[in-house]
Amino acid sequence: MSIESAVDSIPDRIVAVIPARLASTRLPRKVLREIAGEPMLVWVWHAARACARLDQVIIATDSAEVMAFAKIRGFPAMLTSPGCPSGTDRVHAVAQSVPAEIYVNIQGDEPLLRPEHLDALLSPFARPEVEVATIATPCAPDQIANPNAVKVVTASDGRALYFSRATIPYDRDRDGNIPYRKHQGIYAYRRAALDRFTSLPPSRLEQIERLEQLRFLENGIGVYVTETPFDTIGVDTEEDLQEVERILAARPRPGS
Repeated sequence: MSIESAVDSIPDRIVAVIPARLASTRLPRKVLREIAGEPMLVWVWHAARACARLDQVIIATDSAEVMAFAKIRGFPAMLTSPGCPSGTDRVHAVAQSVPAEIYVNIQGDEPLLRPEHLDALLSPFARPEVEVATIATPCAPDQIANPNAVKVVTASDGRALYFSRATIPYDRDRDGNIPYRKHQGIYAYRRAALDRFTSLPPSRLEQIERLEQLRFLENGIGVYVTETPFDTIGVDTEEDLQEVERILAARPRPGS
């Protein structure tokens, strides 16, 4: 079954949430920083809206300024508690008043998001046993040893075995040609899995690696991974911003 037909076969209501925190540590106010003529959040919003399978897209923020910006642009938005410890918790806060069977967590600092990412992300939900899904892309050679590029290894059915900042799998015999895969931090959850995640305390491996998806694995919740050829750049630094600017300058402005 192709990704497109798998997504079309999902009968559930799907709501996407874009957590958009203004007080980011490494790059303050980044969701409102301009990239190629538009604030970053605008690029993310329009990419999400271009995915036909999403029934609704909502911005979740703890900032009155982001709320005001969303109102001006006509983007649905909800004010959530500044005490939410993660983007997943912010998605869960939205879920308390916006009903759906599947929730998608789209990070607000991913301006290179494409509808194809979301189609790949949702495709595993054609299988009723899938509770959580995410995506990965082939890892570029210069990223293999980079701890900021999270690697993932999976079972033959696509279920994640482990996510790590370390280089996995380890090439013990130095054969080369290892199919390293870089995790892209976009998630989708069935409602029950989202509720369970937020009810669980941070897990030991999650705290060691600083990777919240390990909480699912440590508590027996399967995370299924679909591969996409389209890489992204999460904007965390001025250098990231400049690199993304070069890429998006060659694309039409969102909504045009």
